[in-house]
Amino acid sequence: MKNLKTLLFISLMSGLCLTAQNKDTKKADKEFARFEYVDAAESYKKLIDKGDGSPYVYGQLAECYYNIFNTVEAEKWYAKALESEDNPEMIYKYSEMLKANGKYDESNKQMEKFASMRPADNRATAFRKNPNYLPKILEQGKKFNVQDAGFNSAQSDFGGIVNDGKLFITSARNDNRKTYGWNEEPFLDIYTLTKNSDGAYGNATLMNDKINTKYHEGLVSFTPDGKTMYFSRESYFEKDFQKDSLSKVRYSQLYLFKATKLGNDWDTVESLAINSENYSVKNPSVSADGSTLYFSSNMPGGYGNFDIYKAAINEDGTLGEPENLGQKVNTEGQEMFPYISSNNTLYFSSNGHLGLGGMDVFYTKVVDGKMAPVRNVGIPINSNGDDFAFTINEETEEGFVSSNREGGKGSDDVYAFKKLQPLCDVLITATVLDDTTREPLSGASVSLYDADGNKIVSKTTNEEGVAEFIVECEQDTELEVVMEDFESKKVPVKGTSEEELAVQISLDPIEKIMTPEEIVLNPIYFDFDRSNITAQAAFELDKLVQIMNKYPELVINATSHTDSRGSDSYNQRLSQRRAKSTQQYVISKGIDASRISAEGKGESEPKVNCGSNCSDEEHQQNRRSEFKIVGGGPNEQQ
Repeated sequence: MKNLKTLLFISLMSGLCLTAQNKDTKKADKEFARFEYVDAAESYKKLIDKGDGSPYVYGQLAECYYNIFNTVEAEKWYAKALESEDNPEMIYKYSEMLKANGKYDESNKQMEKFASMRPADNRATAFRKNPNYLPKILEQGKKFNVQDAGFNSAQSDFGGIVNDGKLFITSARNDNRKTYGWNEEPFLDIYTLTKNSDGAYGNATLMNDKINTKYHEGLVSFTPDGKTMYFSRESYFEKDFQKDSLSKVRYSQLYLFKATKLGNDWDTVESLAINSENYSVKNPSVSADGSTLYFSSNMPGGYGNFDIYKAAINEDGTLGEPENLGQKVNTEGQEMFPYISSNNTLYFSSNGHLGLGGMDVFYTKVVDGKMAPVRNVGIPINSNGDDFAFTINEETEEGFVSSNREGGKGSDDVYAFKKLQPLCDVLITATVLDDTTREPLSGASVSLYDADGNKIVSKTTNEEGVAEFIVECEQDTELEVVMEDFESKKVPVKGTSEEELAVQISLDPIEKIMTPEEIVLNPIYFDFDRSNITAQAAFELDKLVQIMNKYPELVINATSHTDSRGSDSYNQRLSQRRAKSTQQYVISKGIDASRISAEGKGESEPKVNCGSNCSDEEHQQNRRSEFKIVGGGPNEQQ
């Protein structure tokens, strides 16, 4: 079994070597074989400088930098090697380095190439399930792909909700109607469209005269069983209106109605009891469970012109008392076009919340019994025009939004969209302090990592010690803070739906990790049967480098240990490789090789003496590196 593992390791390494070694690479190859990656890298670079570069040399150089976690140089030389080779494993590592350097789009391209070459690989299948697993640049404009829906007319068209395979919109395209003085377009009617086999929608069909009248009809919504339709209509139909005594002009309200599906058509239209000749109710939206009707109204008692309300739908179909959604949603302006999605996210349009101009689409939801902060959906859903009547299928992440933005076919047009990224985000404000003086630390490097340990972005704190990040709601992240003369720190940040989250990070002086005998780092753990330096290991080793730079006479002995799995001789060799990798990483950061020695201890000195009954966690604790001061400590330098 040991020989099989060794053969597998040799096979993997050979697979990365691309072409055969030659006499010119002998010195570099020997250094590489001894895990002396810093020296090997220099030797391979000399070959390249002499004009003896080749895919093999570029690949080996990349492997050197990969093993000492120099991601920038590793990325550079993997790219060079892959100009003339298509090695799947190298492509995967190249993707990793791109990802580590924050180049997420390029990383995803390489992962797509890897997945096409190794479709059965677990890494490939995981990527294919969620190709956007790495956060992209946090621009709201990239969260949606918005396109003309393809069925707009030269008149006003808006809305867009699917029921029983049909799309329902509201349109002024009916030239047989009288024109409406507001915009000299025909009165609005409700239409249905059916999707063709090519995915495009066919011609719009006018609904029957039980639904459409010579007056305006508006947006529609359906109960979960699809048998009841709510829609708005002018109150003229009910002969309800107010007449100005001077101008003799009649003013209608907007009322809500419901209709029942009979066979393939709609009938039995009823006016809802919440209608009043003193105010309008419009823009219905039924919750996914059919228990609540959301709508917009300018009824007395609101906060502005039109507010968003909800009312319970009773078992007999009647409505409960309207309930204003409160000041988190409603403003002194207008809040209209509510849409409650299947995951209970409430989308609506407003000109009262901060937006891009005109009406923008916003969203919120109830989290832990309270309304989450209202957020702007962002561009390209929103524009500097009016953007409204947003609907979305949360499962397919497709939907419709209406807008009078420039470039449309009519005065209002319907746009189809596809959500590309999660919508909700949180502003994290990280403040870095000196733990001793409690003063802010300017110039600290703060890096944001996702839950899988991928670096998203790095920023430098300002004069107030602050760095800000925007992340997706409810997603756990981690902040890594690095500052000269201070101990680096990683702080987990629990996911939230709050709009802003303040995180305070206090750093200790770097000397705190020193004792007279050793440098006390968090253990340098290795993956099972591996010796390359990981991101977590690099973070801890950078603290050692920082100490050694501050105390130039300091000499360190690094010892590496394995767990008890495997033979004594194999573990001894593995621990020696790990010690060598640790040493090489420190040397790669500019520390003279004479100042750090490396020694493999195998399994001879376990941290947890659990014998043959170790848990995975105990095995990991035994796979470690430790650091003893053997000369030049602070006490000796005084």
